[in-house]
Formats: sequence, C-alpha cells, structure tokens
Amino acid sequence: MPTTRRQFLGLAGGVTVAGTIPIVTLRPIEATPAMLNTAIRNVVGEAQIRSGRVKLDIPPLVENGNTVPMTVSVASPMTADDHVKSIHVFNEKNPQPNIGNFYLGPSSGRAQVSTRIRLADTQKVVAIAHLSDDTFWQIAADVVVTLAACTEETN
Repeated sequence: MPTTRRQFLGLAGGVTVAGTIPIVTLRPIEATPAMLNTAIRNVVGEAQIRSGRVKLDIPPLVENGNTVPMTVSVASPMTADDHVKSIHVFNEKNPQPNIGNFYLGPSSGRAQVSTRIRLADTQKVVAIAHLSDDTFWQIAADVVVTLAACTEETN
C-alpha cells in the first residue's frame, strides 16, 4: 500500500518533534572534595605537586558567582629550556571540578591566563602549573560567594 501525503507529513512532523527533545545527562548537583582530588589526579597522575611559583588572583569575596574574574600567573622565564607547558584550574563544589586547561609554550611570552569563571557556591579554587621539567606547582584560594551562580530569578 503506498504512503499517502498525510501519513508522510505526520511521520516527518514526529521525527522533527523527536529531534528537539533534549538529551538529559545526570550529574551530581554539587561536586565533592573527593571529585576534586580525582580530577587533579587525572591531570597530574602520580606526580608530586609542590606549592609555590603559581599566583592566583581571584577576589576572596564575590557578590555574584556568575562571573568571577580570575588570573593565574606562573614565575617562569618562558624560554625553550624553562617554560610552562600548561595551567589547570579546578574547583571544589561546581558540578564539573575541572574549570579549564590552558596550554602554553615558550612563544607564549609570559605564563599568565585571565578569564571569568562561574562558582556555584563558596568553595576552594586550585590552580596547577605543569612546567617543562615535568614538575607540578599549585596554589589554592578560598572564595566566598554571597549569591551562587544559576540562582537568580528573572522577571
């Protein structure tokens, strides 16, 4: 039996509607310190992480967690023999603990990245630098968020 025009349009409309249904992935509402440690270990492996050489400029108190300015800089001459390979930023309580990965090289000029991040709540932010001699350096800062990200009402 041949397909009628009405059947074809009904089938095409059903496929269109089915294509607009979002795919929902379940994630924990809030990350845990264990998830933070796992995310860090996924980047550094079993390497020792030292303190120092990294500077994290982030406000200790922010009114709105939707746009928190952050700058990470590393003390490095950025030469071919001694440079920063990458900078990784992690947080403690956002659903995804790895905020960002920034890859650098000797031609980057200086080891510094600036961006804005979202913070779901008051939490610890950790920045880790991977240097060309395969050492890892870190710094952590606590940030108090008075209005968590994604909770503002729109009128």
